[in-house]
Amino acid sequence: LQTNHVLCIFPISIINISVYLCYICSLKFNTIEKKIMLKTILSISGKPGLFKLVSQGKNMLIVESLIDKKRVPAYAKDKVISLGDIAIYTDETEVPLHEVLTSVKNKENGNQASIDSAAKPEVLRAYMAEVLPNFDRERVYPSDIKKLISWYNMLIAAGITDFTPQDKTEEAETETEN
Repeated sequence: LQTNHVLCIFPISIINISVYLCYICSLKFNTIEKKIMLKTILSISGKPGLFKLVSQGKNMLIVESLIDKKRVPAYAKDKVISLGDIAIYTDETEVPLHEVLTSVKNKENGNQASIDSAAKPEVLRAYMAEVLPNFDRERVYPSDIKKLISWYNMLIAAGITDFTPQDKTEEAETETEN
């Protein structure tokens, strides 16, 4: 059961975890260091930062904070979204988050973002125009750009530098090796 959610960086309506549990069950984890699929990196409404999916329990997910490495449960009442399911609006279509993060990484040469996420809206929009020139200026808000920058910095600080999703052939190879 695969769904593609077209959402801005910090979506207002997020999937309920009970629906998400059905999707997570089908994932195979890539344990190669420094290469973690964005599908296993989660944003949880009401909890600061990003989380890596570790395991699942009865009616909950076990997640680990990328910031302090503490493991916490995410219950069915929590609203959870995978970074792999997020896209950024452009004038023509939507661009998957992994492509935008890769563009930021290329602009910053793999380092932390050179712009502060607390910058003025005009500065944030100018930065976003450098990263994704045709982003939809009406539907992508400064708060979305702030979230993008803070997520990028958290991922880089956690050592997650490869944002490209795994191909189905790579997934099959990983499954056969296990």
